[in-house]
Amino acid sequence: MSAAAKEPLQDQLDRITQNTRALVQPERLAVSEKATEDLFNTGIEHRTLKVGAQAPSFTLEDALTHKPVSSADLLALGTLVVSFFRGRWDPYCVTELEAWRDLHADLRRRGALFVAIAPQTTRQNNFTLEQHRLPYPLLSDPAAAVAEMFGIAHTIPEELRRYYQSILINIPFNNAGLSYHNATEASWRLPLPAVFVIDGTNTILFAEAHADFRVRPEPADVLHALDRARQA
Repeated sequence: MSAAAKEPLQDQLDRITQNTRALVQPERLAVSEKATEDLFNTGIEHRTLKVGAQAPSFTLEDALTHKPVSSADLLALGTLVVSFFRGRWDPYCVTELEAWRDLHADLRRRGALFVAIAPQTTRQNNFTLEQHRLPYPLLSDPAAAVAEMFGIAHTIPEELRRYYQSILINIPFNNAGLSYHNATEASWRLPLPAVFVIDGTNTILFAEAHADFRVRPEPADVLHALDRARQA
């Protein structure tokens, strides 16, 4: 199947939302809905790095090799597509990662390199890599420090923490190997789901981030941005 014939990512994500609304009690969903609205109302989307800005340099640990990987080394290989995701516990993130897995050849034909970054530990990234057969690097961003440089990091509020605990999602463990009882504020940090395209001069060519975790940058839009950059 060609990339053009693939189902749009957002259609796949919308089905997850529909299934969740059918299965989860409305009062529980209301907690997540309010947290999403509150996050949007902080104006975080307006503070993210935009097209034309200089991307921050970073060095993070790779899940496969357990070695540090720098953005400079990655950019030496071609245009860099950076996807920030929340964690392997999020079905929206997993669906997005698999969509990019299936488009990996399309990216390489365009001379681009894809990397995914999450605040989860390298061990959790390695699980993600193996379980979903991902052909691209997964990098660990402790406390969402690099996400912060891109303007997309935020801390999960108390009520939403209790909600995640009630549905047995242990974000402090996923992010830092901690329990709920000894969790630090840093272990509750997450990025907005986001994609940035960065060229060899560290200039951002494409940028999209969403406070609503159910909405993700459409891969087709990223591919079009890469095509425009090659034609410029």
